[in-house]
Amino acid sequence: MAAPAGVRVALDATPLFGNKTGVAMFTFGVLEALVRRPDVDPVAYAVTWRGRGELGQLAPPGVALARSPMAARPLRWAWKRWDLPPIEWWTGEIDVVHGTNFVVPPAREAAEVVTVHDLTPMRFRELAQAATLAYDDLIRRALQRGALIHTPSTFVADEVIDHFGTSPDRVCVVAEGIPDLPDAETDHDVTGGAPYILTIGTVEPRKDHPTLVRAFDLVADDDPDLQLVIAGPEGWGAQALTDAIVVSRHRDRVVRLGYVDDHARASLLRGASVFAFPSVYEGFGLPPLEAMRAGVPVVATEAGSLPEVLGDGALLVPVGDIDALAAALDEAAHDGVTRLRLAEAGRGRALLFSWDRCADGLVALYRRAMTAATA
Repeated sequence: MAAPAGVRVALDATPLFGNKTGVAMFTFGVLEALVRRPDVDPVAYAVTWRGRGELGQLAPPGVALARSPMAARPLRWAWKRWDLPPIEWWTGEIDVVHGTNFVVPPAREAAEVVTVHDLTPMRFRELAQAATLAYDDLIRRALQRGALIHTPSTFVADEVIDHFGTSPDRVCVVAEGIPDLPDAETDHDVTGGAPYILTIGTVEPRKDHPTLVRAFDLVADDDPDLQLVIAGPEGWGAQALTDAIVVSRHRDRVVRLGYVDDHARASLLRGASVFAFPSVYEGFGLPPLEAMRAGVPVVATEAGSLPEVLGDGALLVPVGDIDALAAALDEAAHDGVTRLRLAEAGRGRALLFSWDRCADGLVALYRRAMTAATA
């Protein structure tokens, strides 16, 4: 039997510019997995004028590039109002266009797939910025054109179906993979060898770092050596974290690193006593899965998709409950039985998530979208 024809798919690689966020890790992981497959011909495009010419340095080796510059502001303004200009102006003839970050361009003939990572701009408008508040209208317009939606969790899929009033058969759940942790080039010791609770994520209201600082205060009262390490780029609303640290009883044991590269991230994860993820809302939850694969006990909130994704591999507490978070952190840091159980369960849970499995699901979705577009 002849092998199926390769799917020519254009993917939005704009998230690869700037600091490596969770969406950037998703985009890179998918591109890297797709380029290894004989049944897919991926091409990356970037909706950015300022970064024109840089995509080749950011995309995985072997991925074809749409090199013509694309100006983000006028294009998104046009796509929000009309179904022009089509993405084929930049990519040439393709079978599918995949918007990896909430926005999929209109296409002349290609099928459209858009990844909706979460519904923060729709459910928590106070946690969103002006650019992301536009996603609601852009997704609705894509649905009107016949686009299919990819979500990383069943939780987000159910939210999409409810919020947009779309049919369940137009929404497909494909879990993300987990990036490989690189070898640490140097030991990134930021605590002088002291044990530490680690959290990684952009400093923004949705991540609720202030609650973590307050919970750490309670745990640190009884452990004079324990420290808290906060890694992640400054987002918006970061002043709330600064204020929480200023009034912390143990502010001299709170280490705020800002953005860290992949090697420092790997070293921090491997050295942590506990990984904390106190989010208000999540559509997937990549950082705690990275910690699980490294064998680090994880404490997280019951926010959004986290119970679904983390399963029995983490201690889960109610959102915003400082006392419950402190108790779980204390148990994960000091109870040997709990630490062993979480490490084993976490490693097993992390094995369920791979980029090849993610690519399998996405390619099936691309073919489904192509069939729907020609029906």
